[in-house]
Amino acid sequence: MTVDQTFTLREPGAGTATPPPAGYLVRATPYGTRVDGPDGGRLLYARADAPADPPGGSGAGGERVPPQQVDVAIVDVVESPATVGALRRAGVVGRTTAVIAVGGDHRVHSPAEFERRARLLGALAPSDGQDVACPPAAWPPERVAGPHRVLVTGGARSGKSTEAERRLLGEPEVVYLATGPDPEGDRAWAERVAAHRGRRPWWWKTEETTDAAAVLRGATGAVLFDCVGTWLAAAMDACGLWRDRPPAGAGAELDAREDELVDAWRRCGAHLVAVTNEVGSGVVPATVSGGLFRDRLGRLNQRLAGESEQVLLATAGRVLDLP
Repeated sequence: MTVDQTFTLREPGAGTATPPPAGYLVRATPYGTRVDGPDGGRLLYARADAPADPPGGSGAGGERVPPQQVDVAIVDVVESPATVGALRRAGVVGRTTAVIAVGGDHRVHSPAEFERRARLLGALAPSDGQDVACPPAAWPPERVAGPHRVLVTGGARSGKSTEAERRLLGEPEVVYLATGPDPEGDRAWAERVAAHRGRRPWWWKTEETTDAAAVLRGATGAVLFDCVGTWLAAAMDACGLWRDRPPAGAGAELDAREDELVDAWRRCGAHLVAVTNEVGSGVVPATVSGGLFRDRLGRLNQRLAGESEQVLLATAGRVLDLP
């Protein structure tokens, strides 16, 4: 990484390969290598493991711009896209900070996909060899803010949860709404839950509940709802619809629960990303309750999609934006 065509930075936190000229201050910080230029510009070459907490005591005096904030942050968004969210949470990246996405190589299948991922993070993806001014010459791209609803659908192992998580990794605060069953006693399910937890940044707040409507009604900021299918399975169980002989009024009770969820979805003021399942394209269910679940989820997906700004289909790890 060359700065002002005068000196070169090593990997983040490792200093310079060549000495900086007079007027430049280069120092290692917990967030990476910071360069303060003679014109007052502040650049950070970010570490992949940058902490998500602000430095101790900084900002305590109510500064309008915290001292750790920089004008430009360079981040390898393929190795660690969550670094962008960490830096925002730490106050290193502010509203006027330009995040420069690097790392577009064989790890991403195309330049267009790299640019798409950068946009999701609110980052710029300059071409190879392009000069970037510090401070930036233009405002950084606007990030999505609520109310904004995104529904991500797809089959098993299609990449739908990964895509949903990717869309919120640049956010400083996220509520993760988990509606799946308790994994105790189910080894396969426990492994899936552990894999999901391991991918999420530690500072995301997890709400484990089947009362998704209550969470959505009070939500602000960013919310990841994973997933609509497990919510419906739990709602059917609560209504007795998995039984061979459901109780009287079970269908009407589930109707009311679905109406409540759709209403909360419609009114949610957050940047909301939800995962659902595409279950109608495979084997015909062998049981009456299985067929009911398939039909109910298909109709519920249509209702949520009708109240969404974006609907995405994930398949084989690729994502299609549905018009």
